[in-house]
Amino acid sequence: MRDHWNVSFGAFGEILPYHENHVKLDKNTKDKWGLPVLAIDAEIKENELKMRHDMQYEMKEMLEQLGVKNVSVYDNVYGFGQGIHEMGTARMGRDPKTSVLNGNNQVWDCKNVFVTDGACMTSSGCVNPSLTYMALTARAADFAVSELKKGNL
Repeated sequence: MRDHWNVSFGAFGEILPYHENHVKLDKNTKDKWGLPVLAIDAEIKENELKMRHDMQYEMKEMLEQLGVKNVSVYDNVYGFGQGIHEMGTARMGRDPKTSVLNGNNQVWDCKNVFVTDGACMTSSGCVNPSLTYMALTARAADFAVSELKKGNL
């Protein structure tokens, strides 16, 4: 009979859409097809670090209230890309000077390109956004078909 058990929990929290976090094309570095690769300039900031600390100790408190003994916490140092719902690299907005996409998920500067994944959203809470992606895609596809029939695309 085993007398020692371990369990581990993980938590996800929102990374706020800081203006200085961005993704650009690196014109100096090319992929194997000669296209510019992405240059990512982003960092986890004070709000996210405090939230991670809070999540650790809230989970510890919940487990202890349940009667779990010898609860310890650790920080596994999160980095961008370790979550599955990274967002915000092609912001949707009302002004082409401050956003990549218009309200129909259409690229301002290339009307036949639509972006309907998480890139259009600046942020997401801690829920799975897949249904939102599906709704955005259905709406953008409906708009694209309508524009195509009018000869605008």
